[in-house]
Amino acid sequence: MSFLKRLGFYLGGLAIGIVFLAMFLRKKSDETGVSFCYFPNCRTLKDIRSKSLYYSNEVERQLAEKELDSLDIVYLLTEGDVDFSASNTKSSPCKSYFIEGDKGDLKLEAWVKNCPDKASIESVSIK
Repeated sequence: MSFLKRLGFYLGGLAIGIVFLAMFLRKKSDETGVSFCYFPNCRTLKDIRSKSLYYSNEVERQLAEKELDSLDIVYLLTEGDVDFSASNTKSSPCKSYFIEGDKGDLKLEAWVKNCPDKASIESVSIK
């Protein structure tokens, strides 16, 4: 069997395998809501969202005075970017993360204290 014929069979089988794998993974993520977070930003935000969230007194005041909406915080914790260079990830047991994001024309910035059993929103600023 010539090399080109073997290469053709290999590429054909590879293409069929990729199609089946893509269908299987898409079906699995649609049914169960499973998402694959491999990057540090995604893993950090998912870890924060999975814990009980608490607000500091300053953030509670901002929410009460309608300076801040709770949907802004949810948006920041799902679509925000963690700035690891500004964050304090060396502290123990709680690490502090600086999260920023743009929601329309608003620029949101927050400090989140992530402890092993809970997460606390320390401050949120809107620019």
